[in-house]
Amino acid sequence: MARIVLKFGGTSVGDTDRIKNTANRIIDEKKKGNQVVVVVSAMGKTTDQLVNLSKEISAYPSKREMDMLLSTGEQITISLLSMALAEQGHPAISFTGWQANIQTENIHGNARIIDINPKKITNHLQNDQIVIVAGFQGVTNDSEITTLGRGGSDTTAVALAAALKADKCVIYTDVTGVYTSDPRYIPHARKLGAISYDEMLELANLGAGVLHARAVEFAKNYQIPLEVCSSLVRESGTIIEEEVTVEKSLIVRGVAFEDQITRITIFGLKNGFKNLSSIFTKLAKQNINVDIIIQNQTEGENTYLSFSIKNDDLRDTIEILEQNQESLGFDNFEYESGLAKVSIIGSGMISNPGVAAKMFDILSMNNIEIKMVSTSEIKVSTVIEEKYMIQASQVLHTAFELDKVELDVK
Repeated sequence: MARIVLKFGGTSVGDTDRIKNTANRIIDEKKKGNQVVVVVSAMGKTTDQLVNLSKEISAYPSKREMDMLLSTGEQITISLLSMALAEQGHPAISFTGWQANIQTENIHGNARIIDINPKKITNHLQNDQIVIVAGFQGVTNDSEITTLGRGGSDTTAVALAAALKADKCVIYTDVTGVYTSDPRYIPHARKLGAISYDEMLELANLGAGVLHARAVEFAKNYQIPLEVCSSLVRESGTIIEEEVTVEKSLIVRGVAFEDQITRITIFGLKNGFKNLSSIFTKLAKQNINVDIIIQNQTEGENTYLSFSIKNDDLRDTIEILEQNQESLGFDNFEYESGLAKVSIIGSGMISNPGVAAKMFDILSMNNIEIKMVSTSEIKVSTVIEEKYMIQASQVLHTAFELDKVELDVK
């Protein structure tokens, strides 16, 4: 008997017919003799609808109250799915994140899981029940409801798989696997048969929406066998593993892109590590994620500093900089929105010099200005004007031969 964790996204449970179809997929797994834990998202566009409702009330609602609101979406799904399973003669029980003992840090809107006590779930599995858990949510030590950020149901599933010592975690979504780029925008994107944890982590962090980055972190840290496949089409998906044995010849394995990026530039900052540290410490305390950072020294003792953030964090970032300008010791700052980040990812970059240069040449030939650059061993990211995001992604996908190479799909 194996222990399997299955995760179904919002599209998979978008209406009652799809909930019944999802129940059939779960029953198929149960009939194999496995213990089954299921994590689900809110139905379809429920989360978006709840966000829109909040905006009708307040432009800047409390993050605590947003967590109270958004956590209701998954609660609807878990109860309906449990009913669908029971209707077909398969005992099931549903738990919210706090009922499942998913403990998180005390941060609203983007909390991290810090512990899961699986005993309650294990007891029900041993009683031959299917356990349905609400994704995307947890509870603090003070009994405050928290949410894990967009895509957080993936993290719930993989974290539960780790806590339960599951044999496998399968992420069912509305695509048939992990692609070389987003197939909704890049027509020639191809499904990968397999991808490494590190490559998938970069893709997730850089805008690929198929998996939540923290889910990949959990899978890598606990070596959880992970598969991404479609809930609507029955075919093999993409295996995420430590070492990838297919298509070794691909230097670049994916192109990721992300819009709604803002560049902040601080002028007249006094040189010194203390000043840099103070700026990013204050931003971190407000849970503002800073991405690409560029420091340039000018004549004398001053420097200017640029960094990128998401548009959603702009208001809080401006407030922090304005309130702390004197203590941080800079002259002024400016920001530029309407930007996007386009990245290439692939472990083949480690042993193949010149990949970044080729990327810059391609963008230059298409008259796309690069405003910021960040690199690692397996990725190169550029910040460009948002209006060129899809064009840049398409030309890079073609230039690195991702749309014509026949990938070895399992």
